[in-house]
Amino acid sequence: MSADPAPARRQKGCDMPKETGEKLIASNKKARHEYNILDTYEAGLVLTGSEVKSLRMGRASLVDGYVFIERGEAWLDAAYIPEYLNGSWTNHAPRRKRKLLLHRQQIDKLYQKTREGGMTIVPLRLYFLDGRAKVEIALAKGKKEYDKRQTLRERQDKREAERAMRSKNRLGE
Repeated sequence: MSADPAPARRQKGCDMPKETGEKLIASNKKARHEYNILDTYEAGLVLTGSEVKSLRMGRASLVDGYVFIERGEAWLDAAYIPEYLNGSWTNHAPRRKRKLLLHRQQIDKLYQKTREGGMTIVPLRLYFLDGRAKVEIALAKGKKEYDKRQTLRERQDKREAERAMRSKNRLGE
């Protein structure tokens, strides 16, 4: 008669199901309207516990947010993550600056491009990827007023063409 094998050691939190996939929390539609997006990057975020809890409730805004590089580190500033409702005195400041986790080469490239002039780094999306908070940032160049109008005109023309095609198909061609 053989002895039962030793039970597998359990770590804290292992009985919870793992989160998989992508869950969108906030997107910055205004950034795509006001900037020409040149290059995008995915960055991790350094967050406090109450910020993660608030994000899991699906509450955040990137509208006023921007990214800057200081002393070789990337920071997300002015992004709004509201205080966790059930939090205590340990709650976070809603608009504090948050450190972004990027590779050194990416930070150096972004720093160089923004120093050349006319370029900025804007947050596009905030989401959970396999249970970890991520932010999609973009190297962007500001649009002029006429560029914004041109983009709106193109979008409206495309929408009208699609509408005309649908109505033509409904009427029996």
